[in-house]
Amino acid sequence: MKATIKWVDGVRFLAESGSGHSITLEGPESHGGRNTGMRPMELMLAGLGGCTSFDVMNILKKSRQDVTDCVGNLSAERADSVPAVFTKISIHFLVTGYNLKHSAVERAVALSAEKFCSASIMLEQAGVDISHSFEIVELKAKGV
Repeated sequence: MKATIKWVDGVRFLAESGSGHSITLEGPESHGGRNTGMRPMELMLAGLGGCTSFDVMNILKKSRQDVTDCVGNLSAERADSVPAVFTKISIHFLVTGYNLKHSAVERAVALSAEKFCSASIMLEQAGVDISHSFEIVELKAKGV
């Protein structure tokens, strides 16, 4: 896996992944940023969310769950001193669909957290306290 980070101007950078996708990163306004891109730590948090959401949806699909939407809401706390590393992260999934089994959603979230999500496991090994939770929004039967 590779990435390239190119300085644009001020505290703004263009990050390009090895697969050819790009995103603008920028430092905070307190350091001269103009709020035109994600902060690097925001991107790290979003990466964690993408990793675990991918796992949860993949597992639910394999479990033949009729999911119509899945939203992962993440919140993080950081150390007060430099380096301002993540100390605590909360991930809450809102899973919507038809006839969803509580046990299947619970299993998908647990498997992602404990076995599959490289980002989550790496951060936990670095000492970040990560909690996972979920709720199910049950839709009424199709055609009713």
